[in-house]
Amino acid sequence: MSAALQPRTGIRSMSNRDLRGVAAVEQASYEFPWSPGIFRDCLLAGYQCLVLVIDGDVNGYAIMSVAASEAHILNLCVHPELQRQGYGRQLLHALCIRARAMGVERAFLEVRPSNDAAMGLYRSAGFEQIGVRPSYYQAHGGREDAVIFAAGIGEALREIDAQGAP
Repeated sequence: MSAALQPRTGIRSMSNRDLRGVAAVEQASYEFPWSPGIFRDCLLAGYQCLVLVIDGDVNGYAIMSVAASEAHILNLCVHPELQRQGYGRQLLHALCIRARAMGVERAFLEVRPSNDAAMGLYRSAGFEQIGVRPSYYQAHGGREDAVIFAAGIGEALREIDAQGAP
């Protein structure tokens, strides 16, 4: 009888050597993906950039900018084949831990209203809708609105921890 092997999973800071893998996850996930140059610019700007590594391969990432006591989650993505398995929650938890360590009190983000998985993740982590940005995202045949969410970092961490933090 053999036990199933669990994949080796970790979250660490993104580096330039991760950009190819990050871009591959982005391409697999979105119809209108960010270019590799945007990710490189995020690194150069000093944003908080994380990668989810499973068995040595980049399978997700998260990017957050921080200014004063606020954070803006710019992008959080898990490869489509691995979504809804808790990896997005792990990335969000890691971002919130970093934000708290940097003195951040509140985090903001935008998400497509058509992205049910992301909407559910953020709501379950204590994020609340505070507005809508009309025609924010590129979409086939036009534009799609963005739902704006915000949460206190302490509250988000409590919600994530209450649900069995990673």
